Amino acid sequence: MLSQPGRRAALRVALRAAALGPAGAATAGLTAACGPGRPATASSGSTPGPARPARPAQAAPAAAPRRFAGQPVEIGHGPRDRPRVALTFHGNGDPAIARSVLAAAEKGGARVTVLAIGSWLDAHPELARRILDGGHELGNHTQRHLAINEMSEAEAYAEITGCAQRLKRLTGSIGTWFRPSQARYATPLVQKLAQRAGYPHVLSYDVDSLDFTSPGAAAVIRTVIGTIRPGSVVSLHFGYADTVDAMPPLLEELARRELRAVTTTELLTP
Repeated sequence: MLSQPGRRAALRVALRAAALGPAGAATAGLTAACGPGRPATASSGSTPGPARPARPAQAAPAAAPRRFAGQPVEIGHGPRDRPRVALTFHGNGDPAIARSVLAAAEKGGARVTVLAIGSWLDAHPELARRILDGGHELGNHTQRHLAINEMSEAEAYAEITGCAQRLKRLTGSIGTWFRPSQARYATPLVQKLAQRAGYPHVLSYDVDSLDFTSPGAAAVIRTVIGTIRPGSVVSLHFGYADTVDAMPPLLEELARRELRAVTTTELLTP
């Protein structure tokens, strides 16, 4: 078995090969965009447990949603004329792996957007502040990560507001973004409900890393590098070891291409 440095070296070799052609582009759209929420090493479930009382946050409140003039209700990417990309993570799964992903991002100089599941925040409330203290931004990925586009209006609204309430309690804000669960795009009804809950925009993406299929770190890198371009919003997940291993060489390749990984709000801010 390769040591950790050896695994990283092997991934860098795969990364350079990926940079020669869009090897992952053909596969990026074949699988449902939002992962099934069952990471191989995850410790989370879809049924929310009792909410833990949160200690009052000592830091300043988190950023609130912003309306971006000229942008549609559902945003899939940012401006293509600036060398920025947004790495967005579905917040769920083993908290140790989540911390490892955040640490790798910070070591590589990246700031990311985390769309957290409310039940995950119930189980691990300390991660809300960990994300924000790392310079990242935090948003809403529904309360239980169910198929929100298939729900009734009342059920879908409860999923959105349930997570929003937890974010508000933990951070002082409902978060910067809403992303639908188990769907790449929100239906018009879900878009309307998100706006009613206080989110001017729904966040989609144009690059699906497919990391939730556990294809191996090299495959995650090939897929992202094969399809990313300036302005891209990339879908990734906490809870998968492949994602942790992919982060350092992926960030190295973004730097080589002079693409800066920023939060989604920064991506859209002139």
